[in-house]
Amino acid sequence: MTKHRIYSVSVASVYPHYIAKAEKKGRTKAEVDQIICWLTGHSPATFAEQLEKKTSFEDFFAQAPGMNPARSLITGMICGVRVEDIEDTTMREIRYLDKLVDELAKGKAMEKIMRQ
Repeated sequence: MTKHRIYSVSVASVYPHYIAKAEKKGRTKAEVDQIICWLTGHSPATFAEQLEKKTSFEDFFAQAPGMNPARSLITGMICGVRVEDIEDTTMREIRYLDKLVDELAKGKAMEKIMRQ
């Protein structure tokens, strides 16, 4: 089975789209960074390094310092698929991130986005 094309795309190339989506709805870059760091365990400094290195999505999630165990509480539809039903681990992590950015853009409170 061939890997999905998104696996080789750099996080840095998609990151501006996450920010634009959030800012269009009155949210901030800092909030996008906060949810990415919450999900992956990156500090702001290590996340910035990953962006600078143009790390692919596959490597970004494979090398994450510590994926947040509360991410399993992220449920719902993204791109027409229930995130909790995605079997491929890397794709599920990518969709978790997409879902979190969607929730941010929809005005959800940060505490709820970060499943607190």
